[in-house]
Amino acid sequence: MQIETSCPYCGVGCGITVELDAQRRFKSLKGSEDHPANFGRLCSKGSALGETLDATYSPNRIRKARVNGKELSQQDAIQAVATKLKSALDNYGPDSIAFYLSGQLLTEDYYVANKFAKGFLGTANVDTNSRLCMSSAVAGYKRAFGGDIVPCDYEDLEQAQLIVLIGSNTAWTHPVVYQRIVAAKERNPSLKIVVIDPRQTVTSDIADLYLPIKPSSDAYLFHGLLHYLISEDVVDQEYVNRHTEGFDKAVAACADFNLVTVSEKTEVSIDLLTQFYCLFAQTEKTVSFYSQGINQSASGTAKCNAIINCHLATGRIGHKGAGPFSITGQPNAMGGREVGGLANMLAAHLDFEESHLSLVEEFWQAPNMISKPGLKAIDLFDAVHEEKIKFLWIMGTNPAVSLPNTQYVNEALSKCETVVVSDVVDTSTTRHASIVLPALPWSEKDGTVTNSERRISRQRQFLPKEGASQQDWWWMSKVAQSLGFEQQFNYKTVHEVFLEHAKLSCFNNEGDTERAFNIEALKDLTASEYQQLEPVQWPAKKTNKSAAILSDGYFYTKSNKAQFIVDEARLAKATSSDLVLMTGRYRDQWHTMTRTAYAPSLQGHDSEPRLEVSLEDAQKRQIRDGQFVKITSATKGSLILRIRVSNDLKAGRCFAPMHWNDMFSAQAQINDLVPAEVDPISGQPESKAIGVQLETHATVSCGTLISTSRLKTLPEFDYFADMPLGKYWLTCYASEQEIDIDLIKRCLLTAAAELDSELKRELKRELKSELNKELHSDEPILLNLNKVKTTSFSNPAKQQSNSIYYINEQLFAAASFAEQGQHLPSSHWLAQEFEKLDAASESQLLAGEQGESDELVCACFSTGSKSIREVIEQEGNNLPAISGALGCGSKCGSCIPELKRLIQQS
Repeated sequence: MQIETSCPYCGVGCGITVELDAQRRFKSLKGSEDHPANFGRLCSKGSALGETLDATYSPNRIRKARVNGKELSQQDAIQAVATKLKSALDNYGPDSIAFYLSGQLLTEDYYVANKFAKGFLGTANVDTNSRLCMSSAVAGYKRAFGGDIVPCDYEDLEQAQLIVLIGSNTAWTHPVVYQRIVAAKERNPSLKIVVIDPRQTVTSDIADLYLPIKPSSDAYLFHGLLHYLISEDVVDQEYVNRHTEGFDKAVAACADFNLVTVSEKTEVSIDLLTQFYCLFAQTEKTVSFYSQGINQSASGTAKCNAIINCHLATGRIGHKGAGPFSITGQPNAMGGREVGGLANMLAAHLDFEESHLSLVEEFWQAPNMISKPGLKAIDLFDAVHEEKIKFLWIMGTNPAVSLPNTQYVNEALSKCETVVVSDVVDTSTTRHASIVLPALPWSEKDGTVTNSERRISRQRQFLPKEGASQQDWWWMSKVAQSLGFEQQFNYKTVHEVFLEHAKLSCFNNEGDTERAFNIEALKDLTASEYQQLEPVQWPAKKTNKSAAILSDGYFYTKSNKAQFIVDEARLAKATSSDLVLMTGRYRDQWHTMTRTAYAPSLQGHDSEPRLEVSLEDAQKRQIRDGQFVKITSATKGSLILRIRVSNDLKAGRCFAPMHWNDMFSAQAQINDLVPAEVDPISGQPESKAIGVQLETHATVSCGTLISTSRLKTLPEFDYFADMPLGKYWLTCYASEQEIDIDLIKRCLLTAAAELDSELKRELKRELKSELNKELHSDEPILLNLNKVKTTSFSNPAKQQSNSIYYINEQLFAAASFAEQGQHLPSSHWLAQEFEKLDAASESQLLAGEQGESDELVCACFSTGSKSIREVIEQEGNNLPAISGALGCGSKCGSCIPELKRLIQQS
């Protein structure tokens, strides 16, 4: 049996075909061949979704509601939430209530949350983690077009003659779109690609031109482009005159942005600037494709409008192969925008002007309709910290890790009277919750999502709900009913919620009050039609079947003309620092790893967080690859990370991943370093330019350990990171002190006892008799270290020691220790050796003779660099030979840039 659903990761919105067996149990999945977003392609994360359903995920699942740590029934939990909400309303008023939502929610969840809060509780304090990824893009579109309108789709990328990738490591963050671009370039060799990024990522592999721009200086670059287009007489004056306003002001504002000035501000040579400006000027079909490098900035909105201005000036908007295309980071960030998921928006793309408020109030029959915008994410958590927010409901997101200045955020959460968290697994945020509600994971949800090209797709349930878990719209509806709003929230099915959302989209949506977002054609779907709904783009009107938008030069501003907006170009405060930190994603990880951390195949490529620095900065600071450093910032936060010396960075710039948190690491939660500097218009925080200082961190011993079970009890190491790797658990750690081998043995015994019930009973009996205490999973074992049999070998030349551990004669772990971590073997090699360990191979592992480096390159086929080099030597240095022999590059394609690098090295 096959179920068509959609991927829960990035904003590409890929379709997925799930195969179930005769008992309706999960069997396999693949990309949907007919889905217009991906046509069968999936990235490594999407391909590994089945692993998140395995037993490794199950123990971490929240299956029952908890109130103050005690499990309660659904009804008791609903009543507890309603009681706390009513108390906050009665004692402090509606402004004391806040909701913090997520782009992981389905549109129907988002809709009910906004209706409940903004129409019935009377609070506009409803924001979302989408504030952290695309709110600047929203603000830019609204200011220019009069509505939150993404005017492009993926076909535009395939029909373009020039694609400008700006602040987007597309190969890793949106791999399926990247593969569509690669395929388009193969079909059309004249297609030019320009990559603009402070860091030379793997995406530049396909670039005809790469601009190593200074962090946060993009507005200068595009003000300069507008100046160039004007001076070279490339402006489409007829289009500007008929369809835009504010052009003369834009001309004046950009008058001083000549090549010399722009080169000084952006640190891009005049030659490279000229090449880019000429390409843009000469190419009618140009798509500017931008993502978090633009949005996650204290001047993100200004950058977005600077890009849009260049398309308006040339009339390159609203027709195929051209336009400013912001791609979202989450699967339903766009759906959240449709229903007012941000504190400064109303449902159906409506705003806070009086006519819009009245329209929504009338449609909802809302008794407590809000009148002004609420608090945006950073301001909202400031209010929590100041104890102005008394009730906070968090759904499907992990702000204790993902928000800037996380120490401050955690302090805020600890102060709040009532924190309700709806989630699937326990996270760093659920630790602060007085009430925890069991939400549904991707496999059990039912509803819709909207991807970055305005395409609505069904996410269909294919596994039964576990325990007391329910979808977020259900929990909120039941709480609303408990507060007396039975009739307005009497939803029986998700289909009913969707129809109401669709009807609001077309309510009074015509003539002078016409809005771009309109899904009138879906407002009367039957339950069966909703279940069978195929992917559809909006606008979706009954009278006009075309989803084309802005193609006729009609915009949704008061004058129906697009607006040129030129803000003052400015740099982030940190750009004057000696070293500027940029944050971002690793290829196979996702957000704060609440899902990907449990997929073993996703851990081999980057199994621990690294701080990437340039060769010049490493030499200047006398630090080596693999060495540990301490990083500090203006937040007074500090981290300890291992160094990776990179040729992809210019001096003065460094990079670290955002994913790791205190559930999987110590001293690696990157947002501890990020100050809450926000864009004044969008409220989006700066995550791409943080001033940091480095100092070497002395480590007497470092280790990499692989075991058959997770080491839940770890000694007080200065640093550790642990992850599932294949069938095993990998732990990387470092200490200022000599590693006590007995500590390692105690950790191993504790972990082994969790797998072996007889061993656990035996240890409990002995501990009872000698210490009169029970063994707990978080308690070090003090006895029976002789149960751990160890075989070790030291290599003084490498300052390395390797050990293999057996418990009750069963292989349990292997470890490599080294001073400073300089000669540790790769985790991929260690896992491979551990997998095939026998008497013959024991000596090789103990000697640590890895030989040629063997880092994981292809997650889809679990292939390392050593195997790839062997194929290159034997079969020839070309991609078809590698793909034919090993499969690499033939599935999701995100490893292709690294394959090409290996070919070049050969």
